[in-house]
Amino acid sequence: GAPTISIFLKPPGLIAPGGSTTICCSCQCDSGNFVLYKDGHQLRTLEPRGSRAEFSISNATGEDTGAYSCHYLEGGTVLARSETLDVRVQELRLPKPVLSVLPGPEVAAGTYVMFRCTIAHSSAGCFLYLEGQVQAFNLPPKEHDFNLSHVHKSNEGRYSCQCFTRNVSFQWSAVSRTLDLVVR
Repeated sequence: GAPTISIFLKPPGLIAPGGSTTICCSCQCDSGNFVLYKDGHQLRTLEPRGSRAEFSISNATGEDTGAYSCHYLEGGTVLARSETLDVRVQELRLPKPVLSVLPGPEVAAGTYVMFRCTIAHSSAGCFLYLEGQVQAFNLPPKEHDFNLSHVHKSNEGRYSCQCFTRNVSFQWSAVSRTLDLVVR
């Protein structure tokens, strides 16, 4: 079968103007190149280091906002395309939330785990990010809790959260400090 590519932001979340992030493309591929596209236009080509290529965005501006994807090419032939990653650059006006995990950052497989994203704003909604995943988990307003009932090795990783308000326009917080979940 054709190889599959994953695309994700490191660190995940919205980027403040002047901030930086890295678009990571990874693939269990052989000896080709990654090509980064933005809004359907080819931007850059990179040879992978190991199974991944990293495209850096520094001193971000509104121009960096867009829909990014990676193509994997061998000998000029596109073998695989990633899903689309939306990158947004916007002023971060809310206070930085605090992410915590109960019962703690190291748990046994099968344990019940709760992530809590705390922000000093009553009507904020929040997203929980797992590094390496495109999709964020949408946390319900007010509680900002995300429950995993039977954790397993695939839930391991580096988590962070980011909050927003939906009044006249969206306002965003910075991304919380990261928290590493280890499943034994």
